[in-house]
Amino acid sequence: MLSRRIFIAAAGAVLGALGTLPAYAQEVVKIGLILPMTGPFASTGRQVEAGVKAYMAINGDTAGGKKIEVVLRDDAGTADQTRRIAQELVVNDGVSMLMGFGLTPLAMSVAPVLNQAKIPAIITSATTSAIMKQSEYFVRTSMGGPQSALPVATWAVENGLKRVVTLVTDYGPGHDIEKGFVDQYKKEGGEIVESVRVPLQNPDFAPFLQRVRDAKPDAVFVFVPSGVGSLFMKQFVERGLADAGIKLIATGDVTDDDLLNGIGEAAKGVITGHFYSADHDSPENKAFVEEVRKSNNGMRPNFMSVGGYDAMHLAYMALEKSGGDTDGTKLVEAMKGAEWTSPRGPIMIDPQTRDIVQDIYIREVKEVDGELYNVEFTKYEKIRAPNSAQ
Repeated sequence: MLSRRIFIAAAGAVLGALGTLPAYAQEVVKIGLILPMTGPFASTGRQVEAGVKAYMAINGDTAGGKKIEVVLRDDAGTADQTRRIAQELVVNDGVSMLMGFGLTPLAMSVAPVLNQAKIPAIITSATTSAIMKQSEYFVRTSMGGPQSALPVATWAVENGLKRVVTLVTDYGPGHDIEKGFVDQYKKEGGEIVESVRVPLQNPDFAPFLQRVRDAKPDAVFVFVPSGVGSLFMKQFVERGLADAGIKLIATGDVTDDDLLNGIGEAAKGVITGHFYSADHDSPENKAFVEEVRKSNNGMRPNFMSVGGYDAMHLAYMALEKSGGDTDGTKLVEAMKGAEWTSPRGPIMIDPQTRDIVQDIYIREVKEVDGELYNVEFTKYEKIRAPNSAQ
């Protein structure tokens, strides 16, 4: 009986000691960063990672009294891998937050993991409106659906572009942006002459551009994924649309900062609406651009990069507000309504939708000190993401 009592006492002591381990482990807060670091969307991963690292380089690696550790995993842009990696990060690595998601299907795939594990996931890149309805643990620092398209529609009508053809890539984000532009443009009194959709895998825009030219609009509004913006603009010039007096207006993906110098002369004069330009004039942006260039062989940050930067800022803010408590529900609550000055300008997380509220800038591609930049000249303030309400 004595030996049994001794055993029970010893076991209790061991269990008591183990009970202190989680508190020790919680001194480090792990954030799982899931990005396409290889494959066709690797540039997205590279930019987001650069933004995350820039934030930590400028602001340190502690928040809410805890040391922050980022665990990066490559999903190669495949939804099945994204979900598997998310599960592994939660179960095996003990992450308190997830972050990243370069494409809509990748973000969608982790919703069941979030709902079961009850941890927040900050979307740095994917934009489709429907994502936010999949889990109350999603929060977004990129852009919500057609957020940047609405001011382009308003600006177009205000500047005499009364007849427009829309040309978008035929997938979720393209449909989202097309609807947002069309609805706003008609509301402002403009006429949609024709709506053209281009297959996602289609490398040749020529026949679609011919349809635009034949319609003789004042302008063509365009959304294509950033990687094919160069080819689109080259063919826009080759097919003679600029010579025919058809103005090119677009979302900022088309004149991606990361690729703009490679596009060359064809990009000059293109008008776009977007939430970030590397040329944005603010002390926060100057520090951000300088850090990204310094740490990434002169790379210019783009809108994906600033999405990663602001995701880290939001994570830090939430941990500060919760006092370092990593309970997922508390962290999401702490993120709702958060406001700060980003390298892109003032932003806020909508407390109802958990989507981002931000200024959208109308920009023109110009040469500045021998390089091409999206130079901002008009601002539409506090634009909310349409269609994301639950």
